[in-house]
Amino acid sequence: MSMKNIFRKFRSTGILVVGDLMVDQYIWGNVRRISPEAPVPVVEVTGESVMPGGAANVAYNVLSLEGKVFVTGLVGSDDTGKILINKFKEKGLDTDGIFIDNERPTTVKTRVIAHNQQVVRFDREVQTEINSSMIKMIMGYIKERFDEINGIIISDYSKGLITKGLVKKIVELAKGKKLIAVDPKIGHFHYYRDVDLITPNINEASSGSGIEIKDERSLINAGKVLQRKLRCESVVITRGEHGMTLFQEDNKVIHIPTCAREVYDVSGAGDTVVAALTLACCAGATLAQAADIANHAAGIVVGKLGTATATLEEVIESMKTNKSVQKIIEE
Repeated sequence: MSMKNIFRKFRSTGILVVGDLMVDQYIWGNVRRISPEAPVPVVEVTGESVMPGGAANVAYNVLSLEGKVFVTGLVGSDDTGKILINKFKEKGLDTDGIFIDNERPTTVKTRVIAHNQQVVRFDREVQTEINSSMIKMIMGYIKERFDEINGIIISDYSKGLITKGLVKKIVELAKGKKLIAVDPKIGHFHYYRDVDLITPNINEASSGSGIEIKDERSLINAGKVLQRKLRCESVVITRGEHGMTLFQEDNKVIHIPTCAREVYDVSGAGDTVVAALTLACCAGATLAQAADIANHAAGIVVGKLGTATATLEEVIESMKTNKSVQKIIEE
């Protein structure tokens, strides 16, 4: 299928994101002096902003690419949770799958940024696993929206929502019917058996495969081990400034160099990759085509400061002006 036709299908392609919903808070300021109380910079605050983070950012990335998006997860019974729900409503998104958990706060990552550099980050979170009643509600929502979706993204930030039991139920429901993609977390790889697509970065792939990735040979070995261990059709290892490497069901290994021209902030780039990959694959793209789209989208996002998304228009323009060259490493 041509890229033009793939992009046309985005608007009619439904993606359900299930995962750890978070809020990314940014405190912006300037540093002109060191504190007399301790050897730390004094940040003169000039502004604050709040953006969806974690699985919420994955959903925003699908939406920014003009896909149909549904999301399920949980927030706390606090003002931050209300802010996140309101942000979804402002975008016209269905919030019926966002549940209130009175036992934990809404997860918040607060980053202090001065002169385009992150000074410090502090997190407010509870990481205990969700209980069976919460899993039942999430699965109920997935079943309600099942006929409206083409794929499911499991966005695991290890904040307690993605459990082995929940992933097993999703696989039992959707395997062979909807594409199941995972943005994984170290320590949870044994959860993901039988999913269709997984998108680890270098560190995650090393941990999940048990192979230290230090060169091309170890990279290929790690990717193939992950495919075999997880019984996973496709693995896409993201490699930062070195691009991404694709492992397909036909044993073909393809490397795609990065499209990033300037890198200001890599936070959220993984969200962009899994969103673009899944949306494109569900719209009829081959894995190589989908990875090309995701590569351009990630290149755009890392050129922006703070948690960001890439629009479909930006991706199309990037693909016109900055064509990537795929290299088949091994078949």
